[in-house]
Formats: sequence, structure tokens, C-alpha cells
Amino acid sequence: MSSPESPASNRTLERVAAILDAVNLSSASASELARRTGLSVSTAHRLALSMVDYGFLRRTESGDFRLGQRFVQSTLEKIALPVLTGLRDATGESAQLWIRRGEDRICLVTVDSPQELRATLPAGSRLALPAGSSGRLLANEPEALDELEAHGWVESSGRRTPGLGSVSAPVCLRGQTLATVCLAMPLARVQVSPGTDFGNAVAAAARRISDDLEQATP
Repeated sequence: MSSPESPASNRTLERVAAILDAVNLSSASASELARRTGLSVSTAHRLALSMVDYGFLRRTESGDFRLGQRFVQSTLEKIALPVLTGLRDATGESAQLWIRRGEDRICLVTVDSPQELRATLPAGSRLALPAGSSGRLLANEPEALDELEAHGWVESSGRRTPGLGSVSAPVCLRGQTLATVCLAMPLARVQVSPGTDFGNAVAAAARRISDDLEQATP
């Protein structure tokens, strides 16, 4: 096995850096990555797919590669915070922003409800997929995707934690889901269902973040 300082490890890092440089200004197909980096098409494609898994690259609808979520995360957090604060203030419930990492989801931003009884998780919390509305959405659960198409949001009632509910909607950039906006609340305050009560507000917040991110990301 190669040590972190081995020539093989250094060569991999050099290739990863070359691929990042190659997509810095514009997206590229695997063959274009190979042309820009001097790698073989198979090597460029294999490394690029691995980099997608770790958030260094993302795929476009056409299959090209672009800089990934890790490079827009700071911008995403800055854009999301005032929107989530407005959502919290309008609903009185806790608003969060979640991203996928492997088979888990991670909370990037959280704005807690001011109420004594509230659903809350600190930023940095990691939960396994697909529990919860954001987990269902980030895991691409078929039923969740059908629900999203029908309503514009995905809900959960007590599926992750008894007594708590949530509703989530996707934050997208150029057709790709980067994150989810989630509103979480005690079911004791829900009138009909999390989605029926709050889904439209959550979907509107997610669209606003998506639009602002599109304008802020070259």
C-alpha cells in the first residue's frame, strides 16, 4: 500500500490538481479533460468520477464535469443564512440546510426556532440517509422524487424521530441538486401535515437560494 508520501500518492494528487485546474473556468467532458490534462481518457474519467463522489466535481445534465460542491459551499452558506432566517421568522420553526456526503447528510446551516419546544440540530450534524425529509430527497428515494414532482416538496412525519416532522425542498445549480432546505418542527404544532402547512414556504426559500447561487457562481 502506498504511503501518503509515496510517488504514487503524489502522482494521484498531481492528476487531481490538474483536473481541478482544467475545469476552473469551464466545464469539460472526459475527453476534454484528457486533452487539457494530458491524461488518458480512461484515467481522466475514472478520477473525475471519484472526485464527484467526494464533492470536488459535479456532473452537468450533459455529463460534463464542473467544480463541485466543496468549492461553492462557502458561497452557498452565505446565501442560505438570510433566507433560512427569513423562513424561520415566517414560520416559527427551525430551518436548516443539508448536503449529501456519501451515505450520510450533513447540516451546513441551522437557524433554530425561538420556541421552547423545537426541533434542532447543530451545524455539522451528520445523519444517515434516507431518514427524514431531507434524507429521502438527498438519497433520491423514488417515492420522495414522486412527491417532489407532485408538490414541489418532500415531507416526513416521525420517520426519523417520533414526535418530530419536517418538510424539505432541493437547492439546485444548473440542474443538479446541491443541498436541501429543511423546516423541522414538533408534530404537536402541525395542523394538517408538515408539507401541507409549510411546504410552499420551504420550496420558495429553496428556489430563492438556487436563484441567488446561480447568479453568484460563474
